[in-house]
Amino acid sequence: MQIHRVSSWTELMELLHQDAWNESLQRFRSPYVFRGQGRRLPLTTSLQRLGGDPRELERHLVRAFRKYAYSSVPDRDLLWYWLAVGQHHGLPTRLLDWSYSPLVALHFATASEALYAEDGVVWMLNFAETNDSLPAPLRQLLEHEGSAVFTVDMLDALGKNAGGLTQSHLGFDSDTHWLEQYETVAGQPFLLFLEPPSLDQRIVQQSALFSMLSSPDAQLEDWLETHDGAIKQIVLPAGLKTEIRDKLDQANISERTLFPDLGGLSQWLRRYYRVREHQSGLQHQASLEHTGSRSASGPPLGGPLGESETEQLRAGRAPTPDEARLHQD
Repeated sequence: MQIHRVSSWTELMELLHQDAWNESLQRFRSPYVFRGQGRRLPLTTSLQRLGGDPRELERHLVRAFRKYAYSSVPDRDLLWYWLAVGQHHGLPTRLLDWSYSPLVALHFATASEALYAEDGVVWMLNFAETNDSLPAPLRQLLEHEGSAVFTVDMLDALGKNAGGLTQSHLGFDSDTHWLEQYETVAGQPFLLFLEPPSLDQRIVQQSALFSMLSSPDAQLEDWLETHDGAIKQIVLPAGLKTEIRDKLDQANISERTLFPDLGGLSQWLRRYYRVREHQSGLQHQASLEHTGSRSASGPPLGGPLGESETEQLRAGRAPTPDEARLHQD
């Protein structure tokens, strides 16, 4: 696996957009999908992080989710649809979140200020290359559809056409047995990408898609060891995170746009206006300087500040809503 530790925003942008030129299309179309993490953690699914046997846990989780979420979700009798809905709402699944957008990945790598003392990472996975290792029927379906990723309907069609259903393949197994069949023929797990339905604006705004290994207990990083050229890791030094974060905000990549509801708006405002620790120190220093300059011959303490002095104090705190609006509108 290639690991790059960047030292500047410019270097970061170059790495994220490399290999984007598509000769056959004569356009810039990156073959990579991206995943951002606030700290360096393995590529495990939420299902695997529960512990226990992922295969057994998965069937219970999906069955219970479908039962209790029935009145809140437009019903489609497709396992893959329910897995996508569950993953989107925090259900532990075999799916792993990715984005077509490198800037969205950078958002998730820098969104948590609690992790600013730690290096973050952005994973780049060449899904065009991993598709080459798919079983033939899956590759043929993608070629027929002119697509590089699957939809829930395409996965359902693969299951129906796989055949070989026995009495032991009932319920949950009736929707997943074909994965095991193709895995047995291939002699190893395989990786595919699923583009979820546009369940809400969050999925649309985040350019979201999911990766899925044919076996829920297979480890993605173990699988990638045999496909080493497909994965890259970009390390974001802790000292660079605040610059990345501020430039993403300026580019309109924030909680407000990626989570377009009142919760996302509130998260963005809380983070955007929070005074950073070094800013707090600057504000305190400016206040002391102001006090000292007025103790001898200036106006009484607490009196009105001159325009230049107001600007000095502004340098040590977050902007007011009116100041911010000048840069946002």
